[in-house]
Amino acid sequence: MTLKKTPLHAAHERAGAKLVDFAGWEMPLHYGSQMEEHKKVRAGAGMFDVSHMRVVDIHGPQAQAFLRYLLANDVAKLKTEGRALYSCMLNERGGVIDDLIIYWLGGDAYRAVVNAATAEGDIAHMQAVAQDFDVSVEPRPEFALIAVQGPQAVDKTLPLLPEDLRGAGELKPFSAVWNDEWFVARTGYTGEDGFEVMLPAAEAEGFWQALLDAGVDPIGLGARDTLRLEAGMNLYGTDMDTETSPLTANLGWTVALKDGERDFIGRAAVEREKAAGVQQRLVGVVLEGRGVLRGGTRIATDAGDGEVTSGSFAPSLGMSVGFARVPAAAADAERLEAEIRGKHLPVRVVRPGFVRNGEPLIELPSG
Repeated sequence: MTLKKTPLHAAHERAGAKLVDFAGWEMPLHYGSQMEEHKKVRAGAGMFDVSHMRVVDIHGPQAQAFLRYLLANDVAKLKTEGRALYSCMLNERGGVIDDLIIYWLGGDAYRAVVNAATAEGDIAHMQAVAQDFDVSVEPRPEFALIAVQGPQAVDKTLPLLPEDLRGAGELKPFSAVWNDEWFVARTGYTGEDGFEVMLPAAEAEGFWQALLDAGVDPIGLGARDTLRLEAGMNLYGTDMDTETSPLTANLGWTVALKDGERDFIGRAAVEREKAAGVQQRLVGVVLEGRGVLRGGTRIATDAGDGEVTSGSFAPSLGMSVGFARVPAAAADAERLEAEIRGKHLPVRVVRPGFVRNGEPLIELPSG
């Protein structure tokens, strides 16, 4: 199979990136050291090529009604142009087809960003549902996407943006500004401040080089994964999928049930699950001894087995952390046991989320 390439592929090759297959795209895993790249984002500024993700514009007289039916969260919450909402898109069983961000562009216009691995299916699903509404679902493959993240990201990026978009420095999180060609959002997937920039593919390499010249380091998918894990952010296909509901993926907060008049795909299934009692919950786990938690690691509890969905060594903490889906009866325990190489090792149970804005969210061992 021929892998797809982003507009920045040549720049990754020049930088000596280790390129791997990710969802059919040839993407940089790292540029030499995943550990160092992770630390650069936490301490300074790093940039990620996320052009494999897909931008989809939704517009038309019934755009809001369509999105209120399509998504579990409610776009009617968006009261200010440029504001964004995080939501799951569910199937009729309440399983997660994808998680995405949706921006209100004003009037009857919205912009969504969907995951690379699910993009084709997402778009097909959206267009199928759209048949019942006066709305257009328009993929925008001409965009490249670059995320710049870290405590120095805003200061280093602002001078490089088009002059009419430098007000992005005043944006609140989950807000965006744009002109006819560029779109700049104060969002990210690392637990740090920064921007996600959509721009014409032909201009991506020039912007990437300008960021390099400004001292922003290129960061691969490896560090992106450990950064999002430390920040407590789910990964689609790992922490949730079409057989997993938001209630069992620690995403119940993204399901808007308050408006009883609003129907959405999967609502009935989610309400049944909630009424019956959620059987499993996603918790954070911290391995304070030696070893590394990995996806699939068995978690032993008195209420039955669970398993780690995402796990890794956390460079910011110097220990291994993860998310684990466990029986609901065990989710409030202080400690459980992880089975690693035949040994049962204690793990501390915490809320998912370990590091934000460079600071630990959990109590660290003394000494």
